[in-house]
Amino acid sequence: MLSRAISRSRSRLLEACQSAVAVATGNAAARPATGFTPAWLDGNVPAHSRGSASEVTPAAPAPSGVTNFKRPAVLALEERERRARLGGGQQKIDKQHKGGKLTARERIQVLVDPGSFEELDMLVEHRCHDFGMDKTHIPGDGVVTGSATINGRLVFLFSQDFTVLGGSLSETHAAKIIKVMEKAMKAGAPVIGLNDSGGARIQEGVHSLSGYAKVFQLNVLASGVIPQISLIMGPCAGGAVYSPGLTDFVIMMKGTSHMFVTGPDVVRQVTYEEVTQEQLGGAEAHTKSGVVHMAFDNELDALARVRDLFDFLPLSFKEQPPRRINFDPPNREVPALEFAVPRDPNVAYDMMGIIEKVVDAGQFYELQPEFGKNMIVGFARMDGGTVGVVANQPMEQAGCIDIDASVKAARFVRFCDCFNIPLVTFVDVPGFMPGTKQEHGGIIRHGGKLLYAYAEATVPKVTVITRKAYGGAYDVMSSKHLRGDANFAWPSAEIAVMGAKGAAGILFRGQKDKEAQTEEYVQKFANPYSAASAGFVDAVIMPQDTRKMLCRELDRLRTKELKNPPKKHDNLPL
Repeated sequence: MLSRAISRSRSRLLEACQSAVAVATGNAAARPATGFTPAWLDGNVPAHSRGSASEVTPAAPAPSGVTNFKRPAVLALEERERRARLGGGQQKIDKQHKGGKLTARERIQVLVDPGSFEELDMLVEHRCHDFGMDKTHIPGDGVVTGSATINGRLVFLFSQDFTVLGGSLSETHAAKIIKVMEKAMKAGAPVIGLNDSGGARIQEGVHSLSGYAKVFQLNVLASGVIPQISLIMGPCAGGAVYSPGLTDFVIMMKGTSHMFVTGPDVVRQVTYEEVTQEQLGGAEAHTKSGVVHMAFDNELDALARVRDLFDFLPLSFKEQPPRRINFDPPNREVPALEFAVPRDPNVAYDMMGIIEKVVDAGQFYELQPEFGKNMIVGFARMDGGTVGVVANQPMEQAGCIDIDASVKAARFVRFCDCFNIPLVTFVDVPGFMPGTKQEHGGIIRHGGKLLYAYAEATVPKVTVITRKAYGGAYDVMSSKHLRGDANFAWPSAEIAVMGAKGAAGILFRGQKDKEAQTEEYVQKFANPYSAASAGFVDAVIMPQDTRKMLCRELDRLRTKELKNPPKKHDNLPL
């Protein structure tokens, strides 16, 4: 009898606790399912610490007839948070959706792991009182900031909200971005910015310009410390463009995002050109200008691909690149590579096919595919570890290095060197692009950038010469002379000052038997063996062994240590 009475008492007390919890959480309908059991009632607290019933002070009852009682302070906080989440209001959110765009918060939800986002400065408001701004206060001030995880790894973010005053940047708006960037640098984690802003908030004058400059300063200080990724989700005009321009990767949306220093109206007034926003600064324009690394048809695709990009990168310069479980054997032979290079040295072939056959599972993340097409850059994995791939593309301009190719590859090489990512280089280059356009455009200066990038890089550098490696371009493309760690050549490689016909024309000018002498030059120099005999090539390898040799060398070089001389900073030929 006594045990049944105790059991009934415990049940009644448990029901009372569940009811109290339901009232506190505002979920009276869910009382039976709360599952709440106090530790002391469940017997998990020692008897001496439980106290007597007389020592327990019951909570004040809710007012009669009220089932969802909350303190006024809690209601006030919830109202502020509701206003912050609503941004510029439902009408503007609907307009954003009709334009094929997500809101600032929706973009974050798609990008990061579910439930991982922790917002910072949700209730910050602007401090401007001019031009009627004292009557317009929206919590958050047009930008959502905070931290989250992507595939379990920490990342900091800011996402501009176009529904709030056109996403315009105020002094406090900038301060939120600066705070999250500073936190990212202290924590040693990447920062991703989702840009969707009409520019500086005109009502704040120079204070908004000051905010931009401070953001730029943080972009510069964070460069080489943590990876920085920018997504242009809408307009990005005027001084605002320089923040994404200073980051490591820039991604645009086709048809809905634009970047330009001066808009079509200013262009029309100054140069009398008639041009649309899309023509001036759309995704198509900037994938070809080299400003943008990738462009996508819609935001969902872009955000998913940014997650993939993030997976290749270390969190900061202090870390090694992430390694993934690899099911592609590192010693896998690739028989198809034996026939990858045509016998005729003047016939083009696709270097992308070679790259995809060598890297893990054939997965290659190409960057800037529409800019400098004669040079390929991107990320891949070798035996599970991230590598940066640089390669000449014989399908475009025979693989010659021009201004765009030099700038494209140099910036990528320097990024990899900043963040401890090994470099794998595939070479088939007949030289630098000749002509007055290139010379007058500064090919000497721009080509020097690529030379400088490879020369200063201290990460592991492994090179494979598949066919031509002529003249100065041979030196520039991660040669042994620029501290290359492992340099291989296929039997089809030709390492020489220039092509056989050009060389014979100079060497045997005016002589009769030119064909025989040209063949003599070919036999002597149009092969990898002269360089191998001098030690400039570590080994002449069979094409099918390329993956095996690369994985082996990269594994050996994981503990490589090399430092450049101490200096304030370098002075590459910008």
